[in-house]
Amino acid sequence: MSLGAKALIFSEATSSQAFAERFALSAESKVAQLLTAAVTEVHNLIKRFRPSQDEWRKVIDFLTEVGHASDERRQEWVLLSDLIGASALVEDINTRRPTSATPNTIRGPFFRSDAPVRASGASISLDGIGEPLAVSVRVQDLDGLPIAGAEVVTWQANAEGFYENQQPDLQPEHNLRGLFHTDAKGRFDYHSVMPAGYGVPNDGPVGRLLADAGYPLRRPAHLHFVIRAKGFETITTHIYDASDPHLAEDALFGVRPELITCFKPTDIGGRRGRAIDLTFVMMRAKPARAA
Repeated sequence: MSLGAKALIFSEATSSQAFAERFALSAESKVAQLLTAAVTEVHNLIKRFRPSQDEWRKVIDFLTEVGHASDERRQEWVLLSDLIGASALVEDINTRRPTSATPNTIRGPFFRSDAPVRASGASISLDGIGEPLAVSVRVQDLDGLPIAGAEVVTWQANAEGFYENQQPDLQPEHNLRGLFHTDAKGRFDYHSVMPAGYGVPNDGPVGRLLADAGYPLRRPAHLHFVIRAKGFETITTHIYDASDPHLAEDALFGVRPELITCFKPTDIGGRRGRAIDLTFVMMRAKPARAA
C-alpha cells in the first residue's frame, strides 16, 4: 500500500518533521506550533540520551503517577510546573511591568478562592499559635496616589510551615487567610503570626524525583497576596522575610529583591512580636487586559 507521494517516512532522522507535517492544515495555530516545538524537544532528548524501552517506560510511569496524585485538594501537575520554573517563566513573560510597580510571582498550590472577608484591624490567626505579627498595607498607583476599595486576599503558612488546607484536622478552617478592602487612603491593617519557611511536599512523585536528584526543595518564609482593583492589573505576589537563610534557593523561583522585607521586632499587645509596613504599587490595565 502506498503512503502517498508527499508522506514522510518516520525515522530517527525525520521524527520531528514527520510529526509537524501532520499539522499542515493548522500551521497558523499557536497551539499546533507550541505542541510541535514541545514534541521536537522531546524527540531531541530521546535522540541525545537514547533511553531503552524500560527507561522510557519509567518516564511514562512517573507522568502517570503525577496524574494519580492530583485531586481537588492537591495539584501535583501545578507543583511540577512550579518546581521546574515553568510557572514563574510564564508569569514573567505575561506580566512585564515598570520597575516601580510591584512584580508578579506565582500563586502557588495552597491558594483558596473562598477566603473570608475580614475588617481592617482583624486577626487572620484563628488559633493564635506563633509569634505575633502586625501587618500594615497600602495600595497605590504608579503616581503614588492611594487606590480605595482595592480587594486584597492574603494567606500564609503557620509557625511550623504548614497551610491550613494541609492540616484540616489540626488547624481551624480558613486559618491564616483573609480578604480585606482598602479604605479611602488605600490602607488597611491586620494581625497574624510569623510564618515559617518550609520544604516543598516530597511525599508525591514530583518531590521524590527532584529530591533524589539533589534539587533544593525549600521555600523561605513568606506571605502571599492577590490584589485586585477596577481598571488595574491584578497583582499576585509574595513578601519574603529578609532574615530567612533560604532566600537564594527558593524552589519556586519567586524571590525578587523588591519583595524582601525586614520583619522588625516590636511590642504587640504586651508580647514581643514583629511588624511590617507594605506598599503595593499597581499599574493601570491595558484595554485588552482590563479585569
